[in-house]
Amino acid sequence: MAAAVSTDGQGQEVPNRRVILKRYVTGFPSEDDMEVVTGTARLDVPPGSAAMVVKNLYVSCDPYMRGRMTKHDRPSYVPDFVEGEALVNYGVCKVIASGHPDFKLGDLVWGMTGWEEYTFVPKPESFFKVNHPEFPLSYYTGVLGMAGLTAWVGFFDVGKPKKGDYVFVSAASGAVGQLVGQFAKLTDCYVVGSAGSDEKVNLLKSKFGFDEAFNYKKEQDLDAALRRYFPEGIDIYFENVGGRTLEAVLSNMRTHGRIPTCGMISQYNLEEPEGVHNLVEIVGKRVRMEGFLVFDYYGQYHKFEQEMAGYLKEGKINYVEDIADGLEKAPAALIGLFTGRNVGKQLVAIARE
Repeated sequence: MAAAVSTDGQGQEVPNRRVILKRYVTGFPSEDDMEVVTGTARLDVPPGSAAMVVKNLYVSCDPYMRGRMTKHDRPSYVPDFVEGEALVNYGVCKVIASGHPDFKLGDLVWGMTGWEEYTFVPKPESFFKVNHPEFPLSYYTGVLGMAGLTAWVGFFDVGKPKKGDYVFVSAASGAVGQLVGQFAKLTDCYVVGSAGSDEKVNLLKSKFGFDEAFNYKKEQDLDAALRRYFPEGIDIYFENVGGRTLEAVLSNMRTHGRIPTCGMISQYNLEEPEGVHNLVEIVGKRVRMEGFLVFDYYGQYHKFEQEMAGYLKEGKINYVEDIADGLEKAPAALIGLFTGRNVGKQLVAIARE
């Protein structure tokens, strides 16, 4: 039974700026594939409804969104965006109207919301409350949200690290990679990260505690680079990139190595994905390569949140964000992920609280 509707909008209709998908994308996306438009939003929910309306404070920019910008003949693991409609992704929000018994007026929550100022949420059950408002709310787009949970389950549940393991992380300064490296150090592993600029390499070593890091753009031979940093081979490769990086890693994996496969950003904008020519390496070395989706681990979220909050309070985890101010900056912020323009977790502040 739905709760009594609570609202501070009193049924009013207000302007609602939104970022829409103008057209489906092939190849490399551009800012022009999106558009900021102004529509309207009602700040109430129908009587008897268990829906809610949220005011969006921060939204996350994530590489997987690129796949949703293409029209697929075969369904993907997440639905395609709809032309002419607002993009959607994880965000931090304030409840301004609710008919749901678990969410009341003024609650701070995070979940899948629109790239817009206000979003009507018909089924709020997938949202989580912000339980640690002592941290910046923006953290719930990243370190205390989807990116943090992704790093945590990918490294610990899929990677199954052991003390002394040799760990390699690609795209290591991004939202997920920076956390995986720090989890590796907390587990007493040796960890090396790759990134696309000298600034990011310095960040990996000075801020996040990686043992070593290198700029992959300066390495003519990735296989040789990995042999230099891992003369005894790699136990865990946290896969964020794919392509030639994966190929070089496979040649350097140790027996019974693990490859938690989080993403392959090097492939997202290619009309014809690159092949990997040495997959036979996983046979002789008995390597386990496993893809995973964070949605499958939502049941562990509260355990993760408490553990991560503890690490943050104790200073055991550092986190770097790259915040674009204003909804009009969202298209450029998203496209910047694919050129490496961001330093740290990319997000957009729509309305700071």
